[in-house]
Amino acid sequence: MPEDKTGEFSIKHTSILDENGNVDSKLMPNISDDDTRTMYWHMNLARVLNDKMLNLQKQGRLGTFASVRGQEGSQAAAIQAIKGINNIWITPTFRENAALVARGVPLVQILKYWGGYEAGSKVDASLNVLPVNIALGSQLTHAVGLGMAMNIKKEKGAAIAFFGDGATSEGEAHEAMNFAGVFKTPTIFFCQNNQYAISVPRAKQTAAKTLAQKAIAYGFEGLQVDGNDVFAVYKAVKEAVEKAMRGDGPTFIEALTYRLDNHTTADDWKKYRSEAEVQEWQKRDPIPRLRKYMISKEIWNEEQEKAMLADATKKVEEAVQAYEATPKPNPGEMFDYTYEKLPADLQEQKEQFMKFWGAK
Repeated sequence: MPEDKTGEFSIKHTSILDENGNVDSKLMPNISDDDTRTMYWHMNLARVLNDKMLNLQKQGRLGTFASVRGQEGSQAAAIQAIKGINNIWITPTFRENAALVARGVPLVQILKYWGGYEAGSKVDASLNVLPVNIALGSQLTHAVGLGMAMNIKKEKGAAIAFFGDGATSEGEAHEAMNFAGVFKTPTIFFCQNNQYAISVPRAKQTAAKTLAQKAIAYGFEGLQVDGNDVFAVYKAVKEAVEKAMRGDGPTFIEALTYRLDNHTTADDWKKYRSEAEVQEWQKRDPIPRLRKYMISKEIWNEEQEKAMLADATKKVEEAVQAYEATPKPNPGEMFDYTYEKLPADLQEQKEQFMKFWGAK
């Protein structure tokens, strides 16, 4: 008889910081006050940038982009959890501006990307951040590939793939997780379940009770956290990275959060969800939640808040000025960064395109 490898499986949910700023001290991670303030700074800087970008887009000064409002906590906490750890790679999708801010990507670089500059995809190599990925699910494959390379080279490290609930409906996401399980790659699948894949609610994407349980099918750990709770996210990501670097394989983290704005600036959320639902989720906003905690612990005050917001506004305005002072991009550059040497058919297309562009 073949060996019986069946078993019982369950998914654990973790929440530490509630909406009123109270914490479960038994679950609190070991995090300093300075690191807590740093997370808060990154969340607010990302939100100030986000609000400015929304205005720029409405004025025709920036292209279509995806707002991160409401998800800053999950991203800032995930990046804070890897602070000071070497050889950690990030594979972002199109809603990771808060993660990019927290990782140290210059604000002007983010603006250039959404302004249509090819140079916006090239960040400082020391940051280990791959270009923004628009094709849903592909960034999971990239993260697994990075992890496989680390295993082959016998390097300590890990790769974190950021993605939304909609990506779990893509075949490539499951192929990536299957490879990760089989080859025991040091990969963290960080799913921000913001409840909607554009207009499709999470309940219409899968009948599964959680997204984290997808990991069970591929032979590794899946867990769920309150994605608007920075301490729960910080703890989960830190432990997952430590596990990956020990050689114990991948982890799937489902961070329950909510997209407070439209899917992108080309969307209208009022077509598919109610005002009441959005208002209910606004009560769980990660920024005021953390602020309440910090004030209660006497590590933050109103004077610091005003100074921080003034500094964030100044930095964003300076980045906008630098972005708008940048010479207009050469549209032919869109052909230049996939191949080391452009194939003949693409070279021909580029020449035709530039001829057309020059005649406009």
